[in-house]
Amino acid sequence: MQRDTVFDLIGVGFGPSNLALAVRLAEQEQQGEAPLTHCFIERQLEFGWHRGMLLDDCRMQISFLKDLATLRDPKSRFTFINYLFERGRLADFVNLKNFFPTRVEFHDYLRWVASSFDERVHYGERVAAIEPVMAAGGSSQINALRVHSADEAGREWHRVTRALSLGLGGAPHVPEMFASLGEAGIVHSSNYLHSIDRLAGAPTDDKRRRVAVIGSGQSAAEVFTDLTRRFEHVDATLVMRAGALKPADDSPFVNEIFSPAFTDVFYGQPRERRDALLADFRDTNYAVVDRPLIEQIYEMLYLQRIEGEARHRLCAHSVIEAAQRTAGGQIELTMRDTLSGRRSAERFDALVLATGYRRDPHRTLLAGLAQHLGDALAAHEVGRDYRLSTPAHFKPRIYLQGCCEDSHGLSDTLLSVLARRSDEIATALREGHTRARGERTNRMDQTTQTTQIAQTKNNGVGDGRMAVAL
Repeated sequence: MQRDTVFDLIGVGFGPSNLALAVRLAEQEQQGEAPLTHCFIERQLEFGWHRGMLLDDCRMQISFLKDLATLRDPKSRFTFINYLFERGRLADFVNLKNFFPTRVEFHDYLRWVASSFDERVHYGERVAAIEPVMAAGGSSQINALRVHSADEAGREWHRVTRALSLGLGGAPHVPEMFASLGEAGIVHSSNYLHSIDRLAGAPTDDKRRRVAVIGSGQSAAEVFTDLTRRFEHVDATLVMRAGALKPADDSPFVNEIFSPAFTDVFYGQPRERRDALLADFRDTNYAVVDRPLIEQIYEMLYLQRIEGEARHRLCAHSVIEAAQRTAGGQIELTMRDTLSGRRSAERFDALVLATGYRRDPHRTLLAGLAQHLGDALAAHEVGRDYRLSTPAHFKPRIYLQGCCEDSHGLSDTLLSVLARRSDEIATALREGHTRARGERTNRMDQTTQTTQIAQTKNNGVGDGRMAVAL
């Protein structure tokens, strides 16, 4: 009988979260720990991190020291500093006197790290379903999970694992009023660079293009600025319900909420206090913009007033109440001014939605396990080690990354805790693997003893075959 290869871990998604976990598992092996069989499944054809927003002059909003390894082990070969050294740019980077590399360079760093794990990553595969693998003998116990995926050629793959690490990232949030219009002329900011040339159209002498950017956060400000610089024939409008672009609070004391140590503090609070902390510090991460970028936008709009040509503008206090397509193919937005209550309708050739991300793709992926997980998935009960709390009969371990903000704090969706989180998950995974291996050994010993007794009673008659449970 042919048996499935059973992995100790399968990671779904190979963005920064699971990349950091791959780094930590590799380091543990180098330190003499027993290897764990593992692989990763990534739907992209190659490593990529927010490629649609890799604007040339946009910088990271965190220090390069918050890379995949430094805060855990500055001696790791996977640090950003070692990347610079191996690329021959360390001295030049030091001369920049800047803690914040460009997003393009940090992406290159992540890709450099990812290249060390090519043999473990199945690129170009999309996970279609995850189903339980039941214990032998009609037991209700679930011992493993079967992960079904398909590649670009339509070939199907089926892999069995004792643990999952879900690092899916966020899914673009598209409000229903825009989703109902279809995709023509509308793009989410996550896909901006891949689509904007098509949406903006070719420049002509007799027709300008009107593009609206919806949102008030960092991505909205970056897209708005890029549009004003990239296309002479585009008139850009930044539409937001807020009264002004607000600066992110990155002052030192406030920034301590993103330290790995604060995760313990946050997790230890009751639910109502966690919610209060999220509300208190929301302006460190959501609907806020780096101050230098705010100043750039203000200056650009001011200079337009000197030149007497207001091509680009900012529409604050504006709530979009409706969106529809016109007979001519434009998109008409009905907006209400929250100060005056006045309504107006404006037409645009294209929209860029900087409307954020949903952090629930894992729910869809785990939907096939819902009946076996009890209330764990619906209640989103997650341990301090990021493991989804599951019923006693459900033995596989499921680790959630980037979707635990309500239990682990604002840093959960960011890069700040990657180095430490990967260590916590890798350690928990290894401890769980050791316990499970001991349980399987005990079951095998008991089965062997039972078989030997049965064979003795039958005077050795029989072939002695038995199914070994996972």
